[in-house]
Amino acid sequence: MISSQAFINISFFQPQSFLMTGIPGLEAVHGWISIPFSFMYTVALTGNCLILLAVRRTHSLHQPMYYFLSMLALSDVGLSLSTLPSTLAVLWFDYRFIGFNACLIQMFFLHSFSVLESSVLLAMSFDRFVAISNPLRYASVLTNTVIIRIGVAIVARATLSLFPGPFLLKRLNYCPGKILLSHSFCFHADVMKLACADITVNILYGLYVVLSTVGVDSLLIVMSYSLILYTVMGLASPRERVRTLNTCVSHILAVLVFYIPVIGVSMIHRFGKHLPHIVHALVAYVYLVVPPVLNPIIYSVKSKPIRGAMFRVLRGKDQT
Repeated sequence: MISSQAFINISFFQPQSFLMTGIPGLEAVHGWISIPFSFMYTVALTGNCLILLAVRRTHSLHQPMYYFLSMLALSDVGLSLSTLPSTLAVLWFDYRFIGFNACLIQMFFLHSFSVLESSVLLAMSFDRFVAISNPLRYASVLTNTVIIRIGVAIVARATLSLFPGPFLLKRLNYCPGKILLSHSFCFHADVMKLACADITVNILYGLYVVLSTVGVDSLLIVMSYSLILYTVMGLASPRERVRTLNTCVSHILAVLVFYIPVIGVSMIHRFGKHLPHIVHALVAYVYLVVPPVLNPIIYSVKSKPIRGAMFRVLRGKDQT
């Protein structure tokens, strides 16, 4: 007769791997679809690495605003590298399997870099607030030591927030044969739905992480810009108001590029279960691929110092 403990061990199941999905309904043209994806990944990695090199090599860019821009570029590189291998494996080679542990690791880094990006955007809004509301104390408030502490706090926050995620998924019992993911990468919400167990803890954990990171960050960014707008409206000259607000345009665009897809993904996962699978897939790709592509373009177009420094890096000229 089998003991109850043995029965529990036998009934507990975790799949060796999951089956990823590319673009639902367009599997026959994945090879063609891989071309724009490869181009976007190339643009994202090249553009963000150029920003990192430009800031590092150009002494005139060793300022708080550009240090935060480097953090944003670094988080974009990490976000791109988190999804690139599995996405291109599906699109190029139709290799759709990802190991259970590899999936959890990818999920951790994917969500961690998303939280990093949100936190960096918040830090950049603080940078703009200090620069506009108290320009004379800007250099004394945002010293190199303060910026390093902010960077360490951002990394620690992302790591501590996402560290429990893989362990909460690893404790679950999964259904044999239920291994199909909705994307070509691992989302927490996607993986936990494959479990044949009570996932209430996972749902509450996911909600807590979203509200305590992206939710809080978005509210604080709105508050920062409310204070910035209040300060700007106090300026006497309309030309001065426009010039001051123009220094925030790049950051505002970066915020919109990141948060609009985040909101879209969250809304679709909560309320869009009736929508076609292709809509879920496309919104997720926009959320993960588009911000790393657009951020270098936004800052190279709107920031003349960054644009000049990037061109000098490409030409191999000495930096000043």
